Amino acid sequence: MKRIAFILLLCLQSAASQTYVKTNQSPLSVSQFIGYDSYDSIYTITDMVLRKENTSGVFLFTDFQLGNITSVDIINPFNVVVFYADTNTAILLDNKLSLIEQINFNLLAEVANISSVSNAGGNKLWLFNADSQQLELYNYRNNTKNIISLPIAEILTDQTSDFNYNYILTPTSIKVYTVFGGLVKSIPFQGGQKIITHKGRVFVVKDNVMYEIIEDSLKLLSIKTTQISIQDLQVFEDFLYIYDRKNVHSFVVQKPKK
Repeated sequence: MKRIAFILLLCLQSAASQTYVKTNQSPLSVSQFIGYDSYDSIYTITDMVLRKENTSGVFLFTDFQLGNITSVDIINPFNVVVFYADTNTAILLDNKLSLIEQINFNLLAEVANISSVSNAGGNKLWLFNADSQQLELYNYRNNTKNIISLPIAEILTDQTSDFNYNYILTPTSIKVYTVFGGLVKSIPFQGGQKIITHKGRVFVVKDNVMYEIIEDSLKLLSIKTTQISIQDLQVFEDFLYIYDRKNVHSFVVQKPKK
């Protein structure tokens, strides 16, 4: 009965959600679509190679010794964070994908197995420590860590962040933390698979359906298009990008008229 009530609630909320209208479709064949930055550069991964392309040219980065790329954070295009879970290593790259710094978490004084890394700004990284099941804020300049969360008694499904907040997706909830430490909120949600954020807007994917967190509630997105298989996605400014292994579909938010 509770499940039925929850589904009905989501259906009712979907009517109030913002509408996303398709504006463009660009052919693309890559292993992974990362997204666009504020300089209209597109980032992709193919055969373990990170590629950045814009009007100035094409830039590449690869280090086969580090294994497969687990994640790429482009929130700051002048300090791109690339994480390799296979070798427990994070790489920092400049705007031409040249190496700035390499951080091997196996070589730190407090060795830890890290399952997630993203940019927290100010020489800091968000880390999810798989050993302690805790979110940490790591300053790679002075080699210090601040523990942000209590141990999370669930497997990490996905995580996303900006410079102020980190969003942890587990099999049963979405947990929100700040750089100052402590849990801000926990929103019940079963079976989420991907989570992304940009400037306070948060989206979750479950079974090829997208939800947006609005005022602490999950609301179904209204997207005027035929069915698209969501493989990778990004939200940036007023645009939503969905990659289906063949094309990047671009949508723009259509805000309700006042």
